[in-house]
Amino acid sequence: MRLTTAIIIGAGQSGLAMSWYLTRYGIDHVILERGEVANSWRTERWDSLRLLTPNWQSRLPGHAYAGEDPDGFMTMPQTAAYLDRYAQLSRAPVQTRTRVQRVCRTQNGYEIATDRGPWRCRALVLAGGAFGIPTVPALSAELPAGLLGLTPVQYKSPDHLPAGGVLVVGASASGVQIAREVQASGRRTVLAVGEHVRMPRTYRGRDIQYWMDATGAMDLRFDEIEDIARARRLPSPQLIGTFGRETIDLSSLSAMGVERVGRLVGLRSGKAQFSGSLANCCALADLKLNRLLTGIDEWIESRGLNEACDPPHRPEPTALPLKPRLDMDLRAEGIATVIWATGYRPDYSWLDVPVFDQKGNLRHEGGVVAAPDMYVLGLPFMRRRKSSFIDGAGADAHDLSAHLRQCLDRAA
Repeated sequence: MRLTTAIIIGAGQSGLAMSWYLTRYGIDHVILERGEVANSWRTERWDSLRLLTPNWQSRLPGHAYAGEDPDGFMTMPQTAAYLDRYAQLSRAPVQTRTRVQRVCRTQNGYEIATDRGPWRCRALVLAGGAFGIPTVPALSAELPAGLLGLTPVQYKSPDHLPAGGVLVVGASASGVQIAREVQASGRRTVLAVGEHVRMPRTYRGRDIQYWMDATGAMDLRFDEIEDIARARRLPSPQLIGTFGRETIDLSSLSAMGVERVGRLVGLRSGKAQFSGSLANCCALADLKLNRLLTGIDEWIESRGLNEACDPPHRPEPTALPLKPRLDMDLRAEGIATVIWATGYRPDYSWLDVPVFDQKGNLRHEGGVVAAPDMYVLGLPFMRRRKSSFIDGAGADAHDLSAHLRQCLDRAA
């Protein structure tokens, strides 16, 4: 039985940022990582994926991007190398290839069973992030025999797919990027669209993330939001990192030849049924996009920066099919693969502590979990809008490490 004051589970950006602060506070700790540093970035992403945020926005405590392309977008191997370098520079105490099997509460802390032996600690930090397990709808069980069903974790590239068309279910960042790539490979591609967040890659001469950062939109706190539960459920914005800084949205996909249909609501006897709400979903996304751009314009105007920026403009409303289909016989239409780009959820299957609500969600208040000296990092809008981004790890780790330190000091 090995002992330490704090254990961090997960050596991604959140776990490493928390370790940086704990080291500064002189709190002994260890990071338990099931694979290597940045394991999810290394092993659970498709081949062509790049970060949605510019390189300059990969800021971590005591570390920043120092390469030659601050406005570019890192590949997954580059992202893993960036975080690996950070772990080395900060001398993070990472125990790699150590899989957590069970965590339970003890009288004075927690006991962690791993495949490399047990640990005990006073404080526990859950830093595995929000993308542990792909969320696949129950109706996926009705997929006809012979059709391949994949999640974005399993998808690697169009070359790895069987011959035939592809139905992509979900139009957030993963869904639209995969649909774009599959269509460009020459395959017929159908995209099932539900609620989505439309966002341009650039606006008024700057990357949209520059404006989100400068205006403070990414720093908006969880306790400033009226309906934080809904904010945490919002899909990721339709963004893609490319050399040409291209905007990806339903209109650009349509121009490529991607067929757009409504949200997938049923699958029976080999036939997919789609909602008739496509137009409403797109109108709502367009409305929210225009509100966002208006807010940026007002911020620019309030600081007298109009002359230094490109003039304001508004994207055209989403181009809609005249009569989107409401059903599709998958075999008859030549669909061979369905990709479930329907979101993710954290993996806490090993956490044997009563900290979950009736829906199985972790109960926490801005990352302070409903158990003594337990914290969580990396969840969407956990403390700030940027909490699940690399750039958000530092601010949240700063706050929660200070809270942890205060708790330890009071108990001393």
